[in-house]
Amino acid sequence: MLFDMDGTLVDSERVWDTGIEELAVLLGGALDPAVRARMVGTNEDASVVMLLESLGIPLIEAPHRQTWLRTRMKELFAQGVDWKPGARELLLECRVAGVPTALVTSTPRELADVIIGLVGPEKFDLTICGDEVEQRKPDPEPYLAAATKLGVDIERCVVLEDSVSGVGSGLASGAVTLAIPSEVELPIDLDVPRLDTLEGIDLAYLRALG
Repeated sequence: MLFDMDGTLVDSERVWDTGIEELAVLLGGALDPAVRARMVGTNEDASVVMLLESLGIPLIEAPHRQTWLRTRMKELFAQGVDWKPGARELLLECRVAGVPTALVTSTPRELADVIIGLVGPEKFDLTICGDEVEQRKPDPEPYLAAATKLGVDIERCVVLEDSVSGVGSGLASGAVTLAIPSEVELPIDLDVPRLDTLEGIDLAYLRALG
């Protein structure tokens, strides 16, 4: 079982909203909702570039602003994050059943470890972060790397994702992919089964998808 983190396991996209909105204000502007929607499923580096472009600020400032955002997000995440409905129960069922389980996120290790520490690193056989692969989502590499390290066939894996880039990564890897849209609706023509929430979803349901 391969879980995305932000917006799938935990309700951290709302925390990202706060950090990016604060950065926009610091830069003398405001966060455009359409720009924020494009950021979902990416990483803080890409988000900062999108923000600077939208505000007409030279990209030479990106490294400095990325450092500010990462520091601020660590502070915000340390205050706690909420589980997405049904996510904790499904993850625990996977662990009890002995199903190989990985967390696969575009968030860099430095930030992801704050959340992983809150939800419990023992709940995963391994975790793969955005700065630990050559190509991030929507490239299939993150999920292919997870399957390889778990020693399982990617086509027998189920990927749980909330964003367009994450779903694209899962589908491209060859895994069975299930979408649970969070902050941004997925395109109607995206050929993937989708749910409003993981509440009531169990291993029997996921096995039937294959």
